[in-house]
Amino acid sequence: MQPLNPAFASTFRPPVMEARRWLQGLSFPPDRPLINVSQAAPVDPPPEGLRQAIADAALHRPEAHLYGPVLGNMDLREAVAAEWTQAYGGAVQADQVAITQGCNQAFCASLATLAGQGDEVIIPVPWYFNHKMWLDMQGVRTVPLTCGADMVPDAAEAERLITPRTRAIVLVSPNNPSGAEYPAETLRGFFELARARGLALVVDETYRDFDSRNMAPHDLFTDPDWPGTLIQLYSFSKSYRLTGHRVGAIIASPARMAEIEKFLDTVAISTSQLGQIGALWGMRNLGGWLAGERMEILRRRAAMRQGMAALPGWKLKGCGAYFAWAEHPWQISSARIAPRLVAEAGVLLLPGTMFMPADDPAGGRHIRIAFANVDAPRIEELMSRLSGFRP
Repeated sequence: MQPLNPAFASTFRPPVMEARRWLQGLSFPPDRPLINVSQAAPVDPPPEGLRQAIADAALHRPEAHLYGPVLGNMDLREAVAAEWTQAYGGAVQADQVAITQGCNQAFCASLATLAGQGDEVIIPVPWYFNHKMWLDMQGVRTVPLTCGADMVPDAAEAERLITPRTRAIVLVSPNNPSGAEYPAETLRGFFELARARGLALVVDETYRDFDSRNMAPHDLFTDPDWPGTLIQLYSFSKSYRLTGHRVGAIIASPARMAEIEKFLDTVAISTSQLGQIGALWGMRNLGGWLAGERMEILRRRAAMRQGMAALPGWKLKGCGAYFAWAEHPWQISSARIAPRLVAEAGVLLLPGTMFMPADDPAGGRHIRIAFANVDAPRIEELMSRLSGFRP
């Protein structure tokens, strides 16, 4: 038998792929089709104008088929810097931006420069499972930080978890899987803690464009010393429906970029040229369209809140961006409930056990619903099926 890196053996298989295997051998009648709320990726293609821009580039721009700069095309980096400067009220320069193959790669690249085998990284639970998987595969210990009832972590609690091996704190806001939008003062508290203790604060804002607040979610970029502490991650995939093109971003210090470039050059060399061209076109032309997408997500969020409030025994713990995190009313684990929901109710969702440490009983009591791809009538039907399910 061939050898296996023990760090890879120590982590779990991709949860979304595991959930898809629950569909094998099943069929769903036309009058009761599957309601798939397992994954947050948009299922529709980008707007036609963006697709046309990619097609034109493929046909008429020879450089679109070549390697590009490892840290990303300068025109896209400049556009991100300009928009971030305006949106957050603090100066961001193009040399503080890197373009990556999706936000997952942005996380992996950033953490690879921060922590090695035997180091520790603090992450609130429930966590985004790919973050945990990457740390496992690097031999980095993930230190879980329990959130409060509002699914918002506390910097004071995080401080108690810091050891000499701690290298970073990772936050996701709006959160995957809970949907919680972290208050600006919470992010500021973590920033001050990280700065005082010489740690990196990594803030994943993949779902930034679907935040319900009509102002900047935090003021961290207004701090002139932000590059010494903050690393921000972003995804174009959700905003412009570019999931298949894999385009994400890192905002960090130029010194950090020099290290990140080493990682990117040995993994993918450069991000997809066509994806970067599409992302830039989207930034320049789809502001109004994206605002409409945000409003539709907020309508679906409202429908989720209303529907969950009417479900007997259920408790909605968090709801925002693409996600709802809910406590179910049954006495058996969500790990057993979720596969049965597929077969018996035609609902595919993810159990809370996929987002929690194996020894944390809260995982079995919760489920995640990714509602971004289901409109209000389908959300109503989802509630009906959950209400009628008997484990």
